Amino acid sequence: MSVYGMTQSAAIIGVSDDTLRRWADQGVVSTTETPGGARGIEGRDLAALAAQRAGLTPDRHSTDQATTSARNRLPGIVSAVTRDTVMAQVELVCGPYRVVSLMSREAADDLGLEAGVLADAVVKATTVVVETTSGRTA
Repeated sequence: MSVYGMTQSAAIIGVSDDTLRRWADQGVVSTTETPGGARGIEGRDLAALAAQRAGLTPDRHSTDQATTSARNRLPGIVSAVTRDTVMAQVELVCGPYRVVSLMSREAADDLGLEAGVLADAVVKATTVVVETTSGRTA
């Protein structure tokens, strides 16, 4: 079975290295020795922890979010918006990911999208929908 280092494991489950090390020290997660002699987490244990944490994402039924059938939400921040007369290209940084969405300029304007605005990339099939925390969507 594969053993993953603490830094890689922390990135996979979306916590800091320090948090994962504290959990290991507290017995929340089991660790083993990596081939290089450092502390790591076995693949099965990491998968179980990731599945457990998947239920700890922001409540998709929260009243702060728009009602939607899309379940794949990537919280992020707008890093760039390029507008022309008809369309807008919106770039978001969502954790380690760069997500780009093309939408009408009118939609980007209505959402008030500009660098520094917090927004979620909402993925439904092959379409990325951008939502702000106010629940307005494009």
